[in-house]
Amino acid sequence: MIAIALDDEPPALSTIAKYCGETDYIDLKKTFTNPVEAVKYLKRFPVDLLFIDIQMHEFNGIEIFKNLQVKPLVIFTTAYSEYAVEGFEVNAVDYLLKPFNFARFSKATKKAYELFKTTRPIEESRHITVRSNYSLVKIQIDDILLIESFDDYLNITLVDNKVYVVRMTMKNILEQLPENEFIRIHRSYIVPLNKIETVRNKNVYMGDKKIPLGNKYEKDFFEKFGK
Repeated sequence: MIAIALDDEPPALSTIAKYCGETDYIDLKKTFTNPVEAVKYLKRFPVDLLFIDIQMHEFNGIEIFKNLQVKPLVIFTTAYSEYAVEGFEVNAVDYLLKPFNFARFSKATKKAYELFKTTRPIEESRHITVRSNYSLVKIQIDDILLIESFDDYLNITLVDNKVYVVRMTMKNILEQLPENEFIRIHRSYIVPLNKIETVRNKNVYMGDKKIPLGNKYEKDFFEKFGK
């Protein structure tokens, strides 16, 4: 499950990050102390699970969750037990009373994972597995923003700007990606078609990234991009 955590107390976020790191079914993408920034992130990058503190300075986690357009599974965290009933009224998976230990955290997240497995759509696998920094890493295909070649290595940049360095060739990585979704536009670059915003003066623009369109790849690119 892809998750984020929101709490105005950094030590609480450190605990959640530590416990998520010890849990193999949770991929904690980011932590936030600012609710406004967390909501902005959720609008761009929906997640499967949200850890959120209830009582934050000037903000209430339950109200924030109620106002989300797309609601993930939610586990509320707080130091105040009187919020428990209100938390469950919005169909929270669980309610963690601070300070909580790993056993209690694990119980809550296992409950969330079981719900996640039974409610997510059944579809074909949408990830690739690569070896980076001596570890096998699962990368969600929809998270890939750019693939750049450096000799025998590739930099795989994700939409959250995280970068994985892998020892692979461009040919090898293309074989793992959906052919109708990714295209090589230069001897050093592969991009996802659906994230291209503008093409101008033989350059491809995606957000703040400007990528050259190679002569060798131009014809194939415009055929696919035009579709």
